[in-house]
Amino acid sequence: MIRNGHGAAGGAEPPGPEGRRAVRVWCDGCYDMVHYGHSNQLRQARAMGDYLIVGVHTDEEISKHKGPPVFTQEERYKMVRAIKWVDEVVPAAPYVTTLETLDKHNCDFCVHGNDITLTVDGRDTYEEVKQAGRYRECRRTQGVSTTDLVGRMLLVTKAHHSGHEISSEYREYADSFGKCPGGRNPWTGVSQFLQTSQKIIQFASGKEPQPGETVIYVAGAFDLFHIGHVDFLEKVHGLAQRPYVIAGLHFDQEVNHYKGKNYPIMNLHERTLSVLACRYVSEVVIGAPYAVTAELLDHFKVDLVCHGKTEIVPDKDGSDPYQDSQARAAPEDGRHHLPCPLACRSPREGASFARSTAGTT
Repeated sequence: MIRNGHGAAGGAEPPGPEGRRAVRVWCDGCYDMVHYGHSNQLRQARAMGDYLIVGVHTDEEISKHKGPPVFTQEERYKMVRAIKWVDEVVPAAPYVTTLETLDKHNCDFCVHGNDITLTVDGRDTYEEVKQAGRYRECRRTQGVSTTDLVGRMLLVTKAHHSGHEISSEYREYADSFGKCPGGRNPWTGVSQFLQTSQKIIQFASGKEPQPGETVIYVAGAFDLFHIGHVDFLEKVHGLAQRPYVIAGLHFDQEVNHYKGKNYPIMNLHERTLSVLACRYVSEVVIGAPYAVTAELLDHFKVDLVCHGKTEIVPDKDGSDPYQDSQARAAPEDGRHHLPCPLACRSPREGASFARSTAGTT
């Protein structure tokens, strides 16, 4: 088992309120191409109890019942582990949720979204626990699903920006893919997701830096938040004993400027929730400036600036966006260092995204 939680990783299970026994909640799933909808489900599940255990299915089980996953089971375990509402991850969880599974992990009930999950032979995977009264439902997050994200990638990586004449059949497909009542379709480039202040409050920790904490600033697109981002943020988080990591997320137009084509696939509001759900991030700057200026460093009292091994694209005026933080990296100061020798997008990340596009085209 991989233990982690709101306190120290692998710490003891906290007691329930007023000393009562802690309510243990079980969730399970594939958690392939993890997005903020998955995180919101786990947030709701955690709120129903005191300790959340998440079972993640193996590649073999998923392939048997749904088809091959995009990410490997080890990558999916790590992605779920990085979600801040998860206290414990159980690898190789069975695809069908049984009372035996709940009892084995001392869980009071399981939680799933208000949709039906079926086995390869058409059976409800939660039938047994439903009949026993040990099943709870949470609301699905409107405007996002793995299918919708795949649709956006398909439209972006093929005819949508190929410059070729688009057939009426493809146009019809593009206009209807992932469309929901009252929603927008991927062809418009606008997500169906509607951000609210309440949703941000639900995801945000609300904690400010405390005396003795090291404020670390990172910036980027963090589009389609994935294992490469998690690896990077985990390394950043480990640079200090008491880290306070601030992630600056660039505006959609800024991301499009340096990534091109029709990126980002997720809009700024969606990317904000994805990053806020990560346990290694304390705060998010929504629409951060591309250049890490002296004013930004002073405003957030930044001690350390980190960037990965990806290419740093010059600002629109041709300047280095990190020049101010580099100027402060004097040896006698020791406060600001750039770049950190960390891989924001490691070769594995590139391979992961290649799998995600190759597996859906």
